[in-house]
Amino acid sequence: MAHIRSTLYLAFMWLTIPIATTLFLIAYPIPYKYRSKLISSWSSITLSVLGFICGLKFEISGQENIPEKPCIIFCKHQSTWETMALQLLFTPQVWVLKRELLWVPFFGWTLASMKSIAIDRSSGTKALKQIVELGTQRLDDGNWVVIFPEGTRKRPGDKADYKIGGAMLASKSKYDVLPIAHNAGEFWPKGQYVKKAGTIKMVIGPVITSSELSTKQIMQASEQWIESTLETIYEKTY
Repeated sequence: MAHIRSTLYLAFMWLTIPIATTLFLIAYPIPYKYRSKLISSWSSITLSVLGFICGLKFEISGQENIPEKPCIIFCKHQSTWETMALQLLFTPQVWVLKRELLWVPFFGWTLASMKSIAIDRSSGTKALKQIVELGTQRLDDGNWVVIFPEGTRKRPGDKADYKIGGAMLASKSKYDVLPIAHNAGEFWPKGQYVKKAGTIKMVIGPVITSSELSTKQIMQASEQWIESTLETIYEKTY
């Protein structure tokens, strides 16, 4: 049944993504802070359908830790699920991502319209400079900046490998960091379309005040909180 349900959900996504992308692009002239609410609404619908078809629901704790003004979000990246769930909590938001994602039909076009910070990960210091400059600009404009600090999706239990870019942005811009942990990879694994029924747990941590820490300390503090929190919410032991 899990395969059948997952296939139905995949069909739903492939049928609705072109329609949603068209709406996003038509709405492009509208200021992004309003346009982002359209993206948030679509994410809410897709997650509701995910729960209905696949029995995959979620619970979020720690919302009292969300600051009033936008900051930098460090989120664990295990699945496609969190890319939609974050849209429910933070608007308007922009992502730091690899530029190759912009070339994906429909999905990439939407990302390009979302003021994304698309970097060439092989360019080293140039990419870091781009994250700092564009990230600070986006934050100053009132956007939440979402960073997946490991740079790519990891399976539950995989060794953490946090990159310095997000921490450098926090250190240079003096914007705080909001760490987020979740166990979506246990239900919607990387590289698989089968979704397991259950309840994903997402935990929003306390703000890490970047003005009081060095780049290295910001990275260490965020990694320590996220990875230690994961151990408490995983369904299994890894």
